[in-house]
Amino acid sequence: MLPIQRLKKSNTIDNLWIYVLTLIKEAPKNEPIYAWQIRSAVKKKFGFLPGEITAYRVLYRLEKDGFVKSQQAEIKRFYKITDKGIKELDNAVKFYKETLDLIKG
Repeated sequence: MLPIQRLKKSNTIDNLWIYVLTLIKEAPKNEPIYAWQIRSAVKKKFGFLPGEITAYRVLYRLEKDGFVKSQQAEIKRFYKITDKGIKELDNAVKFYKETLDLIKG
């Protein structure tokens, strides 16, 4: 695997939580986001396709750690980002900006 391929993988598939939190944060207030929507939304917005169950695993972990909360609506569960999740996403953006500044010199 080429270095750029490893970089892309580690910054997409291996860190899907960043993209999941972004999608949930950007969802309109009156439009909940469901786990089954995540995979196609990631493909549409970010250009890569996570595994079929990966989004569910990421959402489970994010909820367990307090970055998102879920609510049951009939037979579906939808997700909203918490203040803790917003802060963590902001930390990720700051990290990437600082890293790019260091690389650029």
